[in-house]
Amino acid sequence: MSPVFRRKTPPRPERPENHHVTLIRKPGCHLCDAAQLVVEKVCGDLGVPWEPKDITEDRQLHDAYWEQIPVVLVDGEQHTFWRVNEERLRRALDG
Repeated sequence: MSPVFRRKTPPRPERPENHHVTLIRKPGCHLCDAAQLVVEKVCGDLGVPWEPKDITEDRQLHDAYWEQIPVVLVDGEQHTFWRVNEERLRRALDG
C-alpha cells in the first residue's frame, strides 16, 4: 500500500514516571496493618515500589504525623491517613 493511503496511528500516551509509595506506620497498630494490606495489593498490581516507615524510629515523621497514622505518601506528598481506600489509591497511581 502506498504511504499516502496508510492510516497513521496516533501515538500512545506515555505513562507517567513510576510512582513511589511510603506507608508511615507503627508496630501494633491495627489500622496500619489494614493500610499495609491495601498498599501491598495496589502497588503489587501496578508494579509500584513502596516502603514502610516506622514512626517510632524517626522523630521527624513522629512530629509530623503522630496523630494521623497510618499515613500514605505518594511521591512524597500526603495522599491519605487513617483508612486507605483501594480505588482512590489505584487512581492516584494509575493515572
